[in-house]
Amino acid sequence: MNTKVIKLDSSNLEPGQIDEAAKIIDCGGLVGFPTETVYGIACQATPEALDKLDKIKGRSGEKYYTLHISQKSDVEKYVPHLGLIGQKLISKCWPGPLTIVFELDDEQIEQQRNSLEQGVFESLYKNNSIGIRCPSEIIASVLLRKTKSAVVAPSANITGDEPAVNAEQVLGRFEGKIDMLLDGGACKYKKSSTVVKIGLQGLNIQREGVYSKEELEELSKVKFLIVCTGNTCRSPMAEGLFKKYLAEKLCCEVDQLDKKGYKISSAGTMGLVGVEASGEAIQACAVKGVDIKSHKSTAISQSLIGESDFIFTLTQSHLNQIVGLGPESKSKCQLLAQGDIPDPIGQTQEVYDSCANIIETAVRKRIGELLI
Repeated sequence: MNTKVIKLDSSNLEPGQIDEAAKIIDCGGLVGFPTETVYGIACQATPEALDKLDKIKGRSGEKYYTLHISQKSDVEKYVPHLGLIGQKLISKCWPGPLTIVFELDDEQIEQQRNSLEQGVFESLYKNNSIGIRCPSEIIASVLLRKTKSAVVAPSANITGDEPAVNAEQVLGRFEGKIDMLLDGGACKYKKSSTVVKIGLQGLNIQREGVYSKEELEELSKVKFLIVCTGNTCRSPMAEGLFKKYLAEKLCCEVDQLDKKGYKISSAGTMGLVGVEASGEAIQACAVKGVDIKSHKSTAISQSLIGESDFIFTLTQSHLNQIVGLGPESKSKCQLLAQGDIPDPIGQTQEVYDSCANIIETAVRKRIGELLI
């Protein structure tokens, strides 16, 4: 068998140029193609096709390959529950040089077993997890879109060797062993994708590549912001209670939330900076096992709004002010409770305690709605 080579220009793809390659994959053949990281070998996710791929790569059949998808919304077919960190990474990094390994629980695995063909399911899932990549290189994206099969695409190399980053290197290793090679020139990054695993323990970097560990930890962090007027009474209480109940949901300590990939903060629309929480607010929280004595007020800002993923306000007026500062924030801004929570400032401890109870109920409801 001779490997057919088709030269392509990513900036000027013509209709039909990739159709033959897609048909080869759907018939169980092997196609080399470029991604933005390294060249891959596209293969139908079936036991028969994967057996051929294992043989040319010299790879054990016990190892699983990464599913490649053409657009990020395709992930929903394979991962029924993405979670907040997964959604954040997909939003920030796909399409792009990131492979995400999703952990699924037993119920989700059973759901996938029943919704996918048996051979596809057995080829993609291992130890209740699946690895998925959504490349940004246009040739890769078009190829994956045109195939009718689930496609895996390991790097174009013999196991243990460096991945190929241009077509010449692919041919040097697989001439006559793969059916077709789409030659799109040299890869953009010339290094492997970063591999990250997302599960109950948070984020775990399994292989550094284009993205560094530090970059991914920042990109994946889910940020909650709670806003009131002065950031000395209501929002500090809400912040402390939010941390408590989110930690309970994640089965961790409050001081482990950051490591788990979650940041909770609060701010005020009045512009106060560095002011402690009121004594009554501190007392109302202490009764509930929450310590906010170290709190210092922060002023709301456009940058704080921009970096937040969820913004909860104590009143409709606060919400309107936030949207006024950044209209694009409307989709992520909502009231903490169903209606306004009145400001207890200057009133008795009893009023503060009542306010804290209202906030606690609202916080628990909001956290109950979160799909972690």
